[in-house]
Amino acid sequence: MKTHNANNERIKRRYLTFLKDAKRQSESSVDAMAKALNRFEVYNKYRDFKAFHYEQAIAFKRHLAEQRNQQTGEKLSKSTLRSTLANLKKFFQWLSEQPSYKSKIKYCNAEYFNLSDKEMRVATARREQKAPTLEQVKHVISVMPKDTEIECRNRALIAFTILTGARDSAIASMKLKHVDMVEKYVHQDAREVHTKFSKSFVTHFFPVGDEIPEIVADWVTYLRDEKLWGNDDPLFPATLVEVGAKHQFEAIGLKRNHWSNATPIRMIFHDAFESAGQPYFNPHSFRNTLVQLGERLCQNPEQFKSWSQNLGHEKVLTTFFSYGEVSTQRQGEIIRELANPQPIQNGDWSKFIQTVAQDVKKLERRD
Repeated sequence: MKTHNANNERIKRRYLTFLKDAKRQSESSVDAMAKALNRFEVYNKYRDFKAFHYEQAIAFKRHLAEQRNQQTGEKLSKSTLRSTLANLKKFFQWLSEQPSYKSKIKYCNAEYFNLSDKEMRVATARREQKAPTLEQVKHVISVMPKDTEIECRNRALIAFTILTGARDSAIASMKLKHVDMVEKYVHQDAREVHTKFSKSFVTHFFPVGDEIPEIVADWVTYLRDEKLWGNDDPLFPATLVEVGAKHQFEAIGLKRNHWSNATPIRMIFHDAFESAGQPYFNPHSFRNTLVQLGERLCQNPEQFKSWSQNLGHEKVLTTFFSYGEVSTQRQGEIIRELANPQPIQNGDWSKFIQTVAQDVKKLERRD
């Protein structure tokens, strides 16, 4: 059985290099493209890309719509179809302009990877973001064990995530020097911390209660005073695994290294929520929790703008579009409250509206 096509491999390598080095796309975006190309090749039995015809796009689109998610057993979501087909469309459009492919592939044939208008509306429909309440997060932390240093690390990890709203990839790469427990902030320095878009910014601790920062402070003190670790050591070190007394690999403590990726962090979150009898919420969902908290606490535009910047958003519009969806329950509460409206206090919201309008104009000019 054919498992690859040498010509295809060469041109794919060129394209993936183009995406990474010329278009400056992230590793995850490049990986998604490679996965889409592999799906198409497997279906097409590794035919040479030079033989591409629009009928192949139509047939693959139908095939993909019948595929099922390996974990859930359900058909692939419309958003998955959209992203996969969009990647294939971009590739074949690029391919149609390359030497030795120009005469073989028509640029317009890549359009056949498009979903129907109805499918596109389903794929791009905004859905309510799932996020735990602050009370749920505190409950999970309160029931977590803290007898070993690994358990203390895991507990402090979840506390730190709700305290700062930092992304899991950033947390995995943070060092002790990035956290200032006296001034109560964390410096997400893109030179060393894996931040989104490699952007540096300062996050002051969010007001999530007194017990949360105390847990983080105790952890930092333990690393500095008990383990005698320094500024360049990891804030949340990886687990040290060695062969134990039973001649099996066991977690015996912490090693002085960062995690190589954020997967262990998500596993810690999964186990913590499951042990507490709560539905699983991933680390990123805590950012939604903090946005919802900000919507309740902020009393004027300046406060909400500061809250937005604290999450690493340059534009307040990002906070609204990506995280600011009002839950169905809260929507009902607000509508009922509006039956007896209160006078607006503490701020001129017209300035806030102007700020949002400016963000919209910038986006329109960029598009």
